[in-house]
Parts: sequence; structure tokens; C-alpha cells
Amino acid sequence: MAQTILDGTTVAEVMAELAALEDPQIRAVNANHGDDHGVNLTKLRAVAKRLKTQQELARELWVTGDTAARLLALLICRPKAFESDELDAMLREAGTPKVQDWLVNYVVKKSPHVEELRVAWFADSDPVVASAGWALTTDRVAKKPDGLDLPGLLDIIEAEMKDAPKRLQWAMNHCLAQIGIEHREYRARALAIGERLEVLKDYPTPPGCTSPFAPIWITEMVSRQQPK
Repeated sequence: MAQTILDGTTVAEVMAELAALEDPQIRAVNANHGDDHGVNLTKLRAVAKRLKTQQELARELWVTGDTAARLLALLICRPKAFESDELDAMLREAGTPKVQDWLVNYVVKKSPHVEELRVAWFADSDPVVASAGWALTTDRVAKKPDGLDLPGLLDIIEAEMKDAPKRLQWAMNHCLAQIGIEHREYRARALAIGERLEVLKDYPTPPGCTSPFAPIWITEMVSRQQPK
């Protein structure tokens, strides 16, 4: 693997900088969320801002397999430079929730292959991959719903969300809430599904934050849309 990048920055230098930013307390907190790095994300973003966009360095950092390095790679990469098969492979090896989340939101959503990947991932048998498909579908529910079968999505959610694996369940629940928030004609059904399934009803929610329980989430967000 080539270690020297065009501007003179090396992968080894970046990895050493990330290692110096490692904080055991942050690692312990992240571990509770399934993530395995200890770098403060504000400091990570500062490194990315200094490095600016560097596609080849991003590729090299991704290959290390290190979570902090991969998060940095997603901040300095050029999203439109990846082919669909590359993005598919990256998702399948992302490993941690934070890497998957950043990959989907910072890279795939800006890719010309986003719709192709959304459709493929949505139907994937791997629940982690499928959760990415649902996340992209939720984005379309909010921004580009034309062509989506919203009643069909509600049918799937009603039948499968209750027993879905955690990450997939979370993504399906977000889609349920987004349908209820954005589409008045399906709001009553979305609320009814949420009430009946009770997914995330008891999720611990910090003061000042909105519960992810779909009926509460929908009601709160719709109330914010009402004229004062």
C-alpha cells in the first residue's frame, strides 16, 4: 500500500495524529453505543478541515480498518468519486454504527448511485445493510417521495418492525415517524402502528430531547409545523 499521498501527508502521520487524540474516557462512552474509537469528533473534524478533500488519502485511511481513520476518510473523501460497487463494499465492512451512519449520510446521499444502492440495500438479507436502505428511503420520504409506495412501506413496518434486529428496527421506526410527520394522509395510520407496536416506547430520552417513540415523535414534530 502506498504510504505517501500527493501533498506529502502520509497515512502513518495521520494515524499517529489520531493516536495522539485518543481519549480513554471517550472510548468508554463510545463503546456503549457499539463504536470502538476514542477520538473527540470535534477534534476529528478539525483534522479533516486542515487536510481538506483528499480522495487518495481517504482511500488509504479507509483500508486501515481503524474506526477513527475511517471516520476521517469519510470527511475528506470526494463522494462522487466512488463507484457503486465500492460503496456497497464499504457499507458491508463499515463495522460500527457511526461509520455506517457517516458513510450513508456524508457520502452515499451525495453519490450519483444513491437510488441504485437504496433499492439494492433495502431488499438485502443482511439487516445491517437493509438498515442503510431504510435510512436512504427515509430521506426520500422527506425530500423526494414521488414514486415511493408509502402504504407499502407502512405494510412492511407493521409486519416486521416489532421483531427486527436493533439497527434495522431503529431505521424502520425512523421511516415510520417520517411518513407520519411529512404525509398528513398517512399520519393516522402511522400513529396507530406506533401505538400498537410500542417500539422504543420506553427508550430513555434526555430532558429537552424528543422521544424516538413514533407517536410522540410525530406529534411533537407536527406541532412545530403549526403556525403560532
